[in-house]
Amino acid sequence: MPRKQHLTTSQRKELRRKENQYIEELNTRTQEFQNPKATYFQDLPLSNAVLRGLKDASYVKLTDIQRDSIPVSSKGNDVLAAAKTGSGKTLAFLVPVLEKLYRERWTEYDGVGALIISPTRELAMQIYEVLVKIGTHCSFSAGLVIGGKDVKFESERISKINILIGTPGRILQHMDQAVGLNTDNLQILVLDEADRCLDMGFQKTLDAIVGNLPASRQTLLFSATQSQSLNDLARLSLTDYKTVGKPANVGGSEPETPDTLQQYYIVVELADKLDTLFSFIKTHLKCKMIVFFSSSKQVHFAYETFRKLQPGISLMHLHGRQKQRARTETLDKFSRAQQVCLIATDVVSRGIDFPAVDWVIQVDCPENVDTYIHRAGRSARYGKQGKSLVMLTPQENEAFLQRLKARKIEPSMLNIKQSKKKSIKPQLQSLLFQDPELKYLGQKAFISYIRSIYIQKDQEVFKFDQLPTEEFAYSLGLPGAPRIKLKGMGAIERSKDLKNAPRQLLKLNKANDNGELEDKPKEGKTKFDKMFERKNQTVLSDHYLNITKSQGQADEDDGDFLSLKRGDHQLREEDLPPLVAPQSKRSIRKALSKKASLASKGNATKMVFDDEGQARPVYELEDEQQFRERGDAKSQKKEFLTKEAEVMAQKDIEDKQLAKEKKQEKKRKQLEALRREMEEDDSYYSEDEEPAVVLGTGNFSDDLDEQSGNEDEGAEGESQEQDEQESESEEPPRKKHTADKEQKHKKDDNVMEVEEPETLEDLESLTTRLLNQ
Repeated sequence: MPRKQHLTTSQRKELRRKENQYIEELNTRTQEFQNPKATYFQDLPLSNAVLRGLKDASYVKLTDIQRDSIPVSSKGNDVLAAAKTGSGKTLAFLVPVLEKLYRERWTEYDGVGALIISPTRELAMQIYEVLVKIGTHCSFSAGLVIGGKDVKFESERISKINILIGTPGRILQHMDQAVGLNTDNLQILVLDEADRCLDMGFQKTLDAIVGNLPASRQTLLFSATQSQSLNDLARLSLTDYKTVGKPANVGGSEPETPDTLQQYYIVVELADKLDTLFSFIKTHLKCKMIVFFSSSKQVHFAYETFRKLQPGISLMHLHGRQKQRARTETLDKFSRAQQVCLIATDVVSRGIDFPAVDWVIQVDCPENVDTYIHRAGRSARYGKQGKSLVMLTPQENEAFLQRLKARKIEPSMLNIKQSKKKSIKPQLQSLLFQDPELKYLGQKAFISYIRSIYIQKDQEVFKFDQLPTEEFAYSLGLPGAPRIKLKGMGAIERSKDLKNAPRQLLKLNKANDNGELEDKPKEGKTKFDKMFERKNQTVLSDHYLNITKSQGQADEDDGDFLSLKRGDHQLREEDLPPLVAPQSKRSIRKALSKKASLASKGNATKMVFDDEGQARPVYELEDEQQFRERGDAKSQKKEFLTKEAEVMAQKDIEDKQLAKEKKQEKKRKQLEALRREMEEDDSYYSEDEEPAVVLGTGNFSDDLDEQSGNEDEGAEGESQEQDEQESESEEPPRKKHTADKEQKHKKDDNVMEVEEPETLEDLESLTTRLLNQ
């Protein structure tokens, strides 16, 4: 390999001078550029490094939005741009970003110079991939920060990033936690799909991000449907800006969808939508299509059921509740596939560039025209052909078509051939009956759709009161419509904010003043209640629900064995005696709240009663005067230790005496048991040996060893006849220790009769007498 030539100081100065001169000439050309008919990128005043990167990535010809916005953005103006889907908006803001940093002579030591915010992870990943392609000849560093990735890995490298791309939640998290992230020198801010970034879901997050950015930055807003709300623009410090393209909500002579997109709609009952969708997939097996539902629960249910029904085409699903790795793999597989059906939510409805999508089917009516435009825009991109189909119920048909017509969008109506239509309701019922998990998914899909209709703002299109709930539940394979608990609109808005808020910020909000997290018990259903309600297909859950439901809701004739008369068990005002019933809301809260009562009365103390009947605390502290009257601390300590030592010594003596008694009692019982085994109704002796006495040692195992040893040596066994007292006792028959139990032994006259030993001393004296003979 050739050696790298080191430049001298004069050579480096000359190169720097030429580069500065080239940048000055480039800025002059940019300010003087006036060519509205430019066709190629090389016609624009762009740097050589950017042009080479575009050419290597096969980007040669300009689109309308690129021709109109790049010269304006390169001059340093704020831009509010709107263009049709698939028109190349990504390059329209990436090229100015690279040009801005190049002309400012940005290096890796200058920190973050450009910030690009995307509402979804998939769109952020696509922007990053395009930037890597066209920026190969530039010396800037770029980074992607999205949810689902390793935060620690991103934080360690974020200090050396020049172009930061990410989602709002993760960017704000790094602003709060990453030490090396410095945005004080930020040159340009880009919001892709700006209308989605500016809505209620990201409002607080975006406001926090913008609050950390310098006001002197350049701001670019791009979307297919743009909002010109003065409040939204003022939040971004966007005052003197240039409008490029044809923004939404502004009357125009052309529709906002691509000209090569063929748009259709069909009118179908809500209960027949899944039948129609399955029949459509069966008749378009050679196509690449995207099917949009309004919620992730519906996507999951449709994917699992269709996968079991096997329509004959490869199925994929994508929604926001999946792990990031699964979402990335699905995007990659779908992009490379040719004949496939992707069932997804609106997470991929904005900005994602899928190649060669033939059909876009919108099963659920979009919430507004903007959502319809973004969904349909996944097909017919960059001048290619594509088709779109939206399914409308008879209640949604007229009102939604009028809103499309107001935006110059007039889809054609399609008729369904009944011969091609196939009903899958019986198959769904069979699947849900056999698989409880699938039934659970069906219930969740039903509830999520009903709630999505309930929260819609356009009541003329979405008529909640006219929903055929029973028919819709039957079409999903359910035996009936599940019960739904609907929240108020305020709770729904709060849930949206919590859904889009970063988890780290939620944890910080729950922390107390000391920075410690407080584990507050959640009121309401327990985990067992939720578990049984979720698994309500078994007999056990039915009984459990019958037990836990209140008597007011239970039927009088249902004959339940157990039923609760009252379910809440909360102290209410009417339950209190009349004399102690609180008269104000503050007193009620104080009476019902343990924390409020402790605030005024202090912590509760356990009391005991003395001999005089007076209540006293269990632990009382004497005052200092009483303590000094009993002497100084050292003498009291010595006295206390001496007293306790005496007590311990006495206890030690008692414990030793108790252990000795237990040992003697154990020894006595063992000898007694051995004596009973030796006793017999007749004499106890061996055949040919003289009688002998087997003595115990105090250990039952030793006794057995000695007994077996004596038998081996040929010692004779001998026992005494039982007296009248023993014969009259209720003791069980004694065991005979003879060599042959069936042989009758003769009585030997050589027997010493003694009284039966009753105590341990009697046994010891008997032993001494026998040994002396």
